[in-house]
Amino acid sequence: MTDHDVTSPPVAGHTSPARATLELFVVGLGALVVALAQSVLIPVLSILPADLDTSASNVNWLLTSTLLVAAVSVPILGRLGDMFGKRRMLLVAIGALVVGSLVTSFTDHIGLLIAGRAIQGASAAAIPLGISLLATVMPRERVGSSIALISAMLGVGGSLGLPLAGFVAEHADFHVLFWITGLAGVVAFVGILLIVPEAPGRSGGRVDVVGSVLLAAGLVCLLLPLAQSSTWGWDDARIWMLLAAAVVLIAVFGWTQVRTADPLVDLKALRRPPIVLTNAASILFGFALFASFIGTASYIEAPESSGYGFGSSLLVGGLAMLPGGLMMLLLAPVAARLIAGRGAPQTLALGALVVAVGFVARIAVHDSLWQVVVGSTIIGAGTGIGYAAMPSLINAHTPPDETGAANGLNTLFRSLGSSLASAIGGSILAGSTVIVGDFAVPSLDAYQLIFALCGGAAVLAAVLVMLIPHRPAPVTAA
Repeated sequence: MTDHDVTSPPVAGHTSPARATLELFVVGLGALVVALAQSVLIPVLSILPADLDTSASNVNWLLTSTLLVAAVSVPILGRLGDMFGKRRMLLVAIGALVVGSLVTSFTDHIGLLIAGRAIQGASAAAIPLGISLLATVMPRERVGSSIALISAMLGVGGSLGLPLAGFVAEHADFHVLFWITGLAGVVAFVGILLIVPEAPGRSGGRVDVVGSVLLAAGLVCLLLPLAQSSTWGWDDARIWMLLAAAVVLIAVFGWTQVRTADPLVDLKALRRPPIVLTNAASILFGFALFASFIGTASYIEAPESSGYGFGSSLLVGGLAMLPGGLMMLLLAPVAARLIAGRGAPQTLALGALVVAVGFVARIAVHDSLWQVVVGSTIIGAGTGIGYAAMPSLINAHTPPDETGAANGLNTLFRSLGSSLASAIGGSILAGSTVIVGDFAVPSLDAYQLIFALCGGAAVLAAVLVMLIPHRPAPVTAA
């Protein structure tokens, strides 16, 4: 048994300040383009059935396939990063983005597009791997701000993806989106390969194939019905059969993890109260951020006769999210200083309360477009602060040779929150509509109910994280 004080990562003696900046830039670029790829198709989904001569349900698989593969790959690649090298697995993740972008750039065939998007899904592991890598290779004084910046990219990329997709939809072919992610991915891949060193302290061991298969099957059975709930309907037997299968598979997975020498997930570490509380808060944050996405662009684009919308274009709807994304980026160094001075739990709680204030503003003031943008920006600011604090909490309570897997699981919990938001929010919006001409659009009451749920979730996240000790005790790794 070896004791590790995980609040003191190794000092990076290999680098100069200029080189450290380059390392941060290329890893940050990789994280940004990966997050961009996750959301860039959302604004153009409505036009793709006609462009591709296929059904809307088939087009939805362009998102679902990415979600499912991302959920499976994030914890697995995170664990492999701890075992065989975080930089190596980061290159695998960025490589998947480039290959997936290449596949989708040259075809209109819906099957090949879905396959390409599925390959892109494996790149989602780049963000937790980048966080874990920089925690060990950056100079000590820059670790906090670097982690905050990479973590914020999960929200920044989504906020940038919406206006980019809106602009492309109005002025070019949607394949341009894949060329952008592919070319940026190549730049990030080459930069990481040439500039960023491998992290020390690889644990080695055998790959837990059985655990990987069980976890993959369980996550697919859990997330697929959530993603398809609006299409299938909650009264569809397939949803409940898959959810029941998920419970069984995840239970069997847990049983196997405590009986193998090299488990995919260290359940003993995962059961530590600070980790449990942080991951629970991550679910709530993921819920709030995704609900902000679906509750801003589509809200603004709704016709004025709906009683709340402004009849804006796809581009304007996306641009409304941009200030929130920029606030996430600008507040990353501020959040790092708050974490150093006040502690990660208080910083995360502050971010959650700011998010709650933003949702209150979305409910209370919405007569003008600028009011909606201000409310969305407040939510983005709080999300940026909260997202910066999450990996700091995870790293503070995890042995250094397990941070890849731990951050991967934390990212998975954020994604689970987004999936819950998509399922619950979609059901609420579909269940309360108003008729505008020949079409039904969600009602103002439906949106405000979603905002109230998100505000409540944010307050609950703040309460949970305040139960975490301000200063972590050293943890022990086997």
